[in-house]
Amino acid sequence: MMRAVVYREPGRVEVADVPRPVLVADTDAIVRVHLAGICGTDLHVVRGDFQGMHPGMVVGHEFVGEVVEAGAAVKRFRIGDRVMSSDFTACGRCHWCDEGDHWHCGERAFFGTGTAFGPSLSGAQAEYVRVPHADTTLGELPAGCSPEAGLLMADNLATGWIAAERAGVGAGDTVVVMGGGAVGQLTALSAQALAAGIVIVIEPSEGRRDFARAQGNLAVHPDEASALVGRLTDGRGADAVLEAVGSAGPLDAALALLRPRGRVVSVGAHAAESWSFPLARAFAAELSVSFAIGNAIRLRRKLLRLVASGAFDPTVVIDARGALADAPALYAELGAQRRLKAVVSP
Repeated sequence: MMRAVVYREPGRVEVADVPRPVLVADTDAIVRVHLAGICGTDLHVVRGDFQGMHPGMVVGHEFVGEVVEAGAAVKRFRIGDRVMSSDFTACGRCHWCDEGDHWHCGERAFFGTGTAFGPSLSGAQAEYVRVPHADTTLGELPAGCSPEAGLLMADNLATGWIAAERAGVGAGDTVVVMGGGAVGQLTALSAQALAAGIVIVIEPSEGRRDFARAQGNLAVHPDEASALVGRLTDGRGADAVLEAVGSAGPLDAALALLRPRGRVVSVGAHAAESWSFPLARAFAAELSVSFAIGNAIRLRRKLLRLVASGAFDPTVVIDARGALADAPALYAELGAQRRLKAVVSP
C-alpha cells in the first residue's frame, strides 16, 4: 500500500491508502515520486468538469522522481535514475509520435484525469506512480535542473510555451495573455523569451496582476483591457492573444482585443461542448483561432536549455509547498485563488 491523493466527490479530495502500482507491461516503469504539482487542470477534474472520474481514483499529472522498477523493454532508464515526466503517455513509435505530435498517439493516457482524455491512468499525487511507455514518457532530470523546474515542464511551462510558439510570437509583438494563473504567468514569460515587445496579462485578481507586473509584464483588470490595448496599439489591436483560462468568456474577449489578421491561441482546458463563434467578423478580419496542448515530450529539451541559460525561471510561480497530507488544504487555497501554484512532497 501507499499514500495518495484521491478524488472523493465533486469538490473534494482526500489522502488515503491505495494499492502501490506494479508493472503491467514490459515498457512500464515505476517511479518513486519526489515532488508532485497541483495544477489548474486538477481543479477542473476535482470540480467534476470532466467525465470519467470515480471515487478513489488517484489524481495529479505533474511529477519528478526516481525510477525504482523498470520493465525488461525499458532501455533509456535504470533503477535510481532521476526523471521528470510528460503529463501524458505516448508510444514513441507511431505516425503521430514520429511527427512530434505525441498528444495524438493512439496509446495516449493522461495521468490522474479518469477517462476524459483516453484510458484511465492512475495519477502522480502519490508516493509511487506507474509510467507506461517509460522510454518516451519520461525524460532525464539533469543535475543542473531543479526538481521544481523539471516538474513545471510536464505541463504548465510546456503549455505556456506552446501557446506563444503556436501564435508565432516574434520581436516587438503586442501580446495579450488572458488569465493570470500559473499557466498564464508562464505563457507571459514565454512570450517575453520570444522577444515580444509588450506583454499584457488580463486578470481580475489584484494579487495576480501584481505578480504579473513583478515579472516585467503589464497587467490590467478585464474591464480595462480594451482601453489599454487600444491605447498601446493606436487602436489596431493585439498581434496575438493567448487564452489560458479555458472558457467561452475569455475566448470572446480575446477575439475582441485582436487586430485584423491577428492570432488567438487557446491553451485553457475546455470542458464545454460548444462555443458561439463570431464567424462574419472572423472572416472579414482574417482572424486565426487555434487550440494547443503542451507537449513536454517534444519540448522538454528546448525548455531545459532555456531554463539553464537563465532566459527565465519558471519556479517563480510556485508559492505554496507542503507534504502529501497538506494536499486537500492546498486544493482549497488554489480553488479560492489564494495561491498561484502548489507542489507537494510525498
